Amino acid sequence: MSGQAILIIDDEAVLARNIATYLQRLGWTTQIAGSAEEGLDLYPSFRPDIVLLDHNLPGQTGLDALVKLRAMDAEARVVLMTGNGGIELAVSAIKQGAADYLAKPLALSELRLLLERLLAQSRLQSRVEYYRQREADHSGLDKIIGESSQVTALRERICLIVGAERQLSDDNPPSVLIQGETGTGKELVARALHFGGARASQPFVELNCGALPPQLIEAELFGYEKGAFTDARQRKIGLVEAASGGTLFLDEIGEADPATQVKLLKLLEDRSFRRLGGIREQRANVRVIAATHRPLEQMVREGRFRADLYFRLRIIEVPVPALRERGTDVLLLARHFLQWHAQRYRRELPELGEELLLPLQRYPWPGNVRELRNAIEQALLLAPGPRIGLREFGFLSTASSQQLPQGSGDDDDADDLNLERAERRLVQRALQRSGSNVTQAAKLLGISRDTLRYRLERLNLRDEDAA
Repeated sequence: MSGQAILIIDDEAVLARNIATYLQRLGWTTQIAGSAEEGLDLYPSFRPDIVLLDHNLPGQTGLDALVKLRAMDAEARVVLMTGNGGIELAVSAIKQGAADYLAKPLALSELRLLLERLLAQSRLQSRVEYYRQREADHSGLDKIIGESSQVTALRERICLIVGAERQLSDDNPPSVLIQGETGTGKELVARALHFGGARASQPFVELNCGALPPQLIEAELFGYEKGAFTDARQRKIGLVEAASGGTLFLDEIGEADPATQVKLLKLLEDRSFRRLGGIREQRANVRVIAATHRPLEQMVREGRFRADLYFRLRIIEVPVPALRERGTDVLLLARHFLQWHAQRYRRELPELGEELLLPLQRYPWPGNVRELRNAIEQALLLAPGPRIGLREFGFLSTASSQQLPQGSGDDDDADDLNLERAERRLVQRALQRSGSNVTQAAKLLGISRDTLRYRLERLNLRDEDAA
């Protein structure tokens, strides 16, 4: 306990000196005040870790001083002491913010154990706050990098959602569904919604629904009681309880099995859940944000996703653009990741060769921002000097030789720079080349089959005959 400070406020001078002597031997720095008024004057300059406060004082009582100490410093950790007063006084002290309560006469060994416990709690709280703040620092709206109209619109939508939620008259923000291809930064959007909103100081808890077997997802989400199944040796709280007061982020919600979908629907509709093996309903104060790269609307039509859950999740929808739709953002992000990785590896910041700029923009980036980040890291490690060129991005020249022809022989098409129409033409051409085989068309376009199906739906193109 060396280096910790304690302020002892007690008018019993002999007792106060005995406590101070005992704690000094343990390495504490101590100061003594004989009244509440003196203690309140000492607190701002001494800044103790813990205040040991007697209740029966001349002038102001200990409870009066407790209220003023907490008003002065909301983080003040105060232990109230009294020779009489009983349970009612203890309850009042805890309600006013006391960290604990001790009855006189004091046993110094018990006092030591109490102080050690309070310090351990304080250290744990400090660590939690450190990691929470670090998460917040890496999760703001400014971390969504880009200057394209698509990213500008995305940031504006997030600001509108966050602003509206701050005006809510209740504590029940709407669920949000984030949709976009793999690697586009859906988790970053979810974090911006949480850490920019009214629940920023509360937990942000995430679960990837595709990363666990279906039989484990329910236990992870809702927890379980002792004996709920063979290996359930003790009660375990789930992520819903861990996220209480904050946000539960369900990534890849399209992978959730039917049983989990039913439980999630109950959570959203009733704001309640039940642990596995439990008989009591638990209330849930949690905000749900879900994300998927799969076309949920199509999955609903095909009976692979519950329609009622889909509409519950999609109260607010946030589409995240693919990297190839973001124009020169590719270069902006490439330079950002290059600087980031250079700092990580303690390397001098290399430059991107001019011959690399156009291929970087033309490449379709099927893995989106994540693929670009990884490609930049590899290029940095392979570059022998202060310059990165095409040699470090061999796949770019390979991709260029396999790209579909940019023109169809129609001058009007060649001059048409509308992005959606150009995308429609490319998708149609890929389907024609592949004989309406979605898998082969996706390979020609350099994207996944699910991504192509999502685009077919968004562009309202028929694919019923596709294999």
